[in-house]
Amino acid sequence: MARGHQKIQSQKKNQEKQAKLKNKTDHKSAAKAALIHTCPVCRSQMPDPKTFKQHFESKHPKSPLPEVLKDA
Repeated sequence: MARGHQKIQSQKKNQEKQAKLKNKTDHKSAAKAALIHTCPVCRSQMPDPKTFKQHFESKHPKSPLPEVLKDA
């Protein structure tokens, strides 16, 4: 068990490490937040309407186009 000066150094080191982890961006959550359109047939997610429409036309050609894509 650390005591005295060694304990203080260890606490400073841990604080710096925690600060670095807090400032680091979380790429997984940012990518997941960008996927806002969900295909009603297969439940896959797409970032924008253009990609969503391309996906729907190529993967589900027999299914009717959703209302969201009729405007795009």
